[in-house]
Amino acid sequence: MEKEKNRSEIDVKDTWDLSKIFKTDKEFEEAFGSIDELVNKVVSFKGKIMESSDSLYNFYISYEKMDRLLTKLFMYASLNRDADTTNTKNQALKMRVLKKNEDISNATSFISSEMLSVDYDLVLSYIKEDRRLEEYAFDLEKTFRYKEHTLSESEEAIITLATNAMGTGSDAFNYIDNTDINLGEIKDSEGNLVKLTNSNYIKYMNSKDRSVRIDAFTHMYKYFEGLKNTVSACLKGNIKENFFLSRVKKYSSPLEASLYSDNIDISVYRNLIEVVHDNMNLMYDYMALRKKVLQLDELHMYDIYMDLVRIDNDDIPFEKGKEIVFNALKPLGDTYINDLKKAFDERWIDIYPNKGKKSGAYSWGSYDTYPYLLLNYNNTTDSVVTMAHELGHSMHSYYSDKNQNYFTSQYSIFLAEIASTVNEVLLNDYMYKNAKDNKEKAFYLTEMLDKIRTTIYRQTMFAEFEMIMHDKEDKGIPLTEEEFSNSYYNLNKLYYGDNVVSDDLIRYEWARIPHFYTSFYVYKYATGLSAALAIATDILNEKEGARDKYLEFLSSGSSDYPLNILKKVGVDMTTKEPVEKALNVFKDKLEELKKLV
Repeated sequence: MEKEKNRSEIDVKDTWDLSKIFKTDKEFEEAFGSIDELVNKVVSFKGKIMESSDSLYNFYISYEKMDRLLTKLFMYASLNRDADTTNTKNQALKMRVLKKNEDISNATSFISSEMLSVDYDLVLSYIKEDRRLEEYAFDLEKTFRYKEHTLSESEEAIITLATNAMGTGSDAFNYIDNTDINLGEIKDSEGNLVKLTNSNYIKYMNSKDRSVRIDAFTHMYKYFEGLKNTVSACLKGNIKENFFLSRVKKYSSPLEASLYSDNIDISVYRNLIEVVHDNMNLMYDYMALRKKVLQLDELHMYDIYMDLVRIDNDDIPFEKGKEIVFNALKPLGDTYINDLKKAFDERWIDIYPNKGKKSGAYSWGSYDTYPYLLLNYNNTTDSVVTMAHELGHSMHSYYSDKNQNYFTSQYSIFLAEIASTVNEVLLNDYMYKNAKDNKEKAFYLTEMLDKIRTTIYRQTMFAEFEMIMHDKEDKGIPLTEEEFSNSYYNLNKLYYGDNVVSDDLIRYEWARIPHFYTSFYVYKYATGLSAALAIATDILNEKEGARDKYLEFLSSGSSDYPLNILKKVGVDMTTKEPVEKALNVFKDKLEELKKLV
């Protein structure tokens, strides 16, 4: 096994260039020392923000200067730390910025309540009076949407105190799922005892050896079965917190409160569930095919993550992976490809793993920096997919930052996974079309089928579970462990059908899902993939204007509400059509796979 390199042993050309943020540590320190003056300037507007159109404009100018510098400081400290978490200097740097951020947050906490203390009509008159404010018109509109959900200063102070006292359930679950977790040991396919963890669980669920899969599955869910009452108390507490905050903030429900920031109607959430219910037969059909191909008398929950087809295609050096990605993304046009080259030429990317480097991958940048990518490239097919995915995020950020002002540059979370998933769809299509034989074609078909299964079907099942449990709380039904487990088990049987044995232990899967503590979030994965499939399909079919509309989408940031931005690219999430089209892709690829296997 190749020894893990120290950070100093990584070739500089394979690391990201943070000099775009600050050329030296000395320059960082000078900037850090200057931010208090910018904070004081913002604080000097206390009681005066809405005094006049000129005052409002100058407040925006001052706030932008402060926030942009703070974001640069945070980026520099965080990226340095993530490159080598063992470096104590980097750790200290980030802690200093976090403390400064906390102090600034406290010092500027007056802003929202002060702005919302006036009528929106006054804001509109200011914009009409001073055209310089037109740049901030949409940001002001979004701010004032919260006016009816913002209480008096003293009431908001009480809610802040209450909120600070909340989150115990989420914190407790985090310790259960990460810090204190002990899943025990299992035997791998070679008979070696290995420690089972959250990180390697999927690896063993994909084992050819069924006994390994059964052991991994059993150990995982026996652990959560043993903590079922504790975890049910954690999740029940989180649900009760949601009701408290939504009611005092005058929302009709926690679901409305969650969707409000993106201006998403509840019908979008419900449409998703309805369309998936209408297409359960496709999931059942796929499970039947799995059962047949794997030659199993019974298909159990521990069999559904195993690859149907395996190929030996995991020796892809970075330069080859880069070539594959560029070829796959050619349908996006010369403008996109030429801009994509900047990610490599300007060193946005930190490519290889090193000792102490943060695991996984991400794309992260700010208005004044590159949209940096952290990778841990290891020559596998998964690494190529991850590179394409994260480049999608970075190009979305690059175009939005380039074409929007500071306050409209950050795209909504509702839109965040679309560009990355478009890249994945294009990559999958390229790999399928360039496969050397039917076995390889079947592999890439299965890869896309499983992506749709896990992202649309499974995440929708999670979303429906959240909605059901909140409805039960609203109706006064006690949220006991049995209520959680039985509700989840019945949903699991519905979503997977009679071709899969819903093993009794799967009733405790709800207890290991961290996203349930960020309520009503998971549906965005399903809607995001649905939108991405619609966009990518139009581009691959060379639909007139599709590519230009997509580049416009990438450049939109948060210049409008998410649903409106999507409508401009031809995707109307207020209708059932995008999800129906996505599941038609599932249907078509399933039929292709049947012919091949």
